Amino acid sequence: MTTRPEDSMGLVDLGGVRLWTGRAGKGSPLLVITGTGADLRKPPTPLDFPLAGRFALLAYDQRGLGRSDKPAGPYSMADYAADAADLIEAVGWPRTHVMGISFGGMVAQELAIRRPELVHRLALCCSSPGGAGGSSYPLHELHDLQPLDRARRMVEIADTRRDGAWAAAHPEAFAQLVAAAAADPFGHEPGATAGRRWQLGARADHDAWERLGGIAAETLVCAGRYDGQAPPANQERLHARLLQAVLRFYEGGHGFLLQDPAAFEDIASFLDGGCGALAAPAGPRAPSAGGSA
Repeated sequence: MTTRPEDSMGLVDLGGVRLWTGRAGKGSPLLVITGTGADLRKPPTPLDFPLAGRFALLAYDQRGLGRSDKPAGPYSMADYAADAADLIEAVGWPRTHVMGISFGGMVAQELAIRRPELVHRLALCCSSPGGAGGSSYPLHELHDLQPLDRARRMVEIADTRRDGAWAAAHPEAFAQLVAAAAADPFGHEPGATAGRRWQLGARADHDAWERLGGIAAETLVCAGRYDGQAPPANQERLHARLLQAVLRFYEGGHGFLLQDPAAFEDIASFLDGGCGALAAPAGPRAPSAGGSA
């Protein structure tokens, strides 16, 4: 785990909104844009990624989340992309590598389309293009479920190997996953519920499909073989639509970054050397019924 000095975290004022940020590591700049409901107080965070050993990593709580401002919504994907662009400029980076995870990958697509001059290389992790290219699972439909019911569904969606048969065969492991998914230590904070709902609204409206040809940056499209939230078919369509892209699948579900150690090494190699740094992409395999937690 990366050790971070206290002054590596704090608010950055972008004019219309203040974002809570954290920095770790040294090297080429890398902006990590996190996913739905992400909060830098909830470990593991991007600041703990092994990438911090090779890059100057910057992560942040998106508007409406964590310790960032929660201005009145609704929010659009353009708002989130503008925040990312403003943050890059506020820290003085002429351009940066960008890694977008899940919802953050949607923001990263929008950023690379709208502000291509700011993006060096792009890693899109377990994301979806939207529109005719396919959307990620409609999480906004789960928002009003009871916490445990929503958590159970989230666990099943995150890794298709964790079906009913797996849950019955691994009751303790399933219960632990559900408890972790249901935990919400900061949900009582002012604006937290509204901020998450506004994020889910922007997520539901995401559609970059017809504009993906505007992404000039070399791109790594990567995901888990057993992801039911951003399924493999979406990754294949996203990859096919981009001008310069490599597609890689890993042993895991929506959380493949924490399930397959090869993922971070490939991402680092790609960010350092581009598409040519990786071997031919590996195609997806059909999901199995089993699998570990």
